[in-house]
Amino acid sequence: MSPYAAGRRHVRRSLAVGVPLAVLAAFVSVDPAVGAPSGGVRVTGSATLGDIPLGTFSDALLPGTVADDRGVDLGGIGSDIYPAGRKGEFWTVTDRGPNGQIKVDGVKRRTFPVPGFDPAIVRIRVSGASVRVLDAIPITTASGKPVTGLPNQEARDEAPYSYDARTPLPYDPNGLDTEGIVRAEDGSFWLVDEYGPSLVHVSARGKVLTRYVPKGLELTGAGYPVVEALPTVLLHRKVNRGFEGLAQLPGGDLVLAVQSPLSLPDTDAGEESLTTRLLRFSPKKRAVTAEYAYRFDPVGTVDPGEDDTSELKISSVVAVGRDRLLVEERTDKAARLQVVRLDRRADILGGRWDDSATSPSLEQLADPAAAGVPVLRKRLVVDLGKVEGVPGKIEGVARVDRTTLALVNDNDFGMTDGAEAFDDRGRLVDSGIETTVTYVRLPHGI
Repeated sequence: MSPYAAGRRHVRRSLAVGVPLAVLAAFVSVDPAVGAPSGGVRVTGSATLGDIPLGTFSDALLPGTVADDRGVDLGGIGSDIYPAGRKGEFWTVTDRGPNGQIKVDGVKRRTFPVPGFDPAIVRIRVSGASVRVLDAIPITTASGKPVTGLPNQEARDEAPYSYDARTPLPYDPNGLDTEGIVRAEDGSFWLVDEYGPSLVHVSARGKVLTRYVPKGLELTGAGYPVVEALPTVLLHRKVNRGFEGLAQLPGGDLVLAVQSPLSLPDTDAGEESLTTRLLRFSPKKRAVTAEYAYRFDPVGTVDPGEDDTSELKISSVVAVGRDRLLVEERTDKAARLQVVRLDRRADILGGRWDDSATSPSLEQLADPAAAGVPVLRKRLVVDLGKVEGVPGKIEGVARVDRTTLALVNDNDFGMTDGAEAFDDRGRLVDSGIETTVTYVRLPHGI
């Protein structure tokens, strides 16, 4: 047991190890998972991240940022995964940090038990059944201060509270809920964020170079440049459902996926809709150059037994050709991977569907194609819900080679919702869900 983890309650842990400050590392040994074939698709290996106390991890990057980690270990790096160039190595990114929900007087409050946590880019190596942290880069403002993962704007974002939902926390205009990640040829990174929603350009050392947000957001007080370059219609993003998927096409253009349908014209329309949007962004032009309508399959098709359409999300998009994408449709329990082609004839950017006054809105159309909307055509590659050995809540997908994918799950830092997430000493009652990288073989490729 690591000396840093003393006194912690763990539901299920195989091994806890110390964390050298020079090179952060974690190992855990488990038997490689080999799933039963589903149409020839099978899991060929599984590797797990061991226990790294979150305070130790954070203070090794930015000393003094986390005074009390409340027994939380490093997790949440499964927000996305991107090949790092060497076999078995990947770039990953954390989300905004440990967070949950607790009801107080019948109203849900968003909790941040470690408010000083700073989102980070984490380089990992998969070796056998172990995931090792090779390096970590804190995401900071232009002056090197932590961006934090706290919400940006009062009224637009959820109000942040302490771990027990009793004490209000301050908003932070620098805060980022980072999700997708790709690395550019010059060594810089591109990330997407759920709050704005926004596209964030980060230097190789983690400093935010530019944050691109929707026109009209009026985000002030940030310690880095904020540019209003995205369509205004994105101001209607559902709370906590901004951008989550990010892909880098050959040539450098980026594709951003809105996680869920926009709340347009209202929340009910977004909750019931099956239509979300993909955006193409040119780093050279620093502008959105195309927009596409993407149609989910019915929720019961993606996740048999689930009947709540609002559970559908796009969590990952991966370039698999000059104009082709692998798109992950998921719920927390199941996922399906589709291939789409970004047809120029399907571009809806700047048209009536970007006008918030259009009625019915794109999200309200029961059959967008019948209404003349050029919806992207798609083809099912694999139903991961039918592949034995694939964990739930897959948020990151990377293409290893023509027939192999690497999947990573978001373990939510071992947190659950509700007051019972912490014991009477304010220490985390760990969910036992681990961060796992899973290899899946597709016998026929993509």
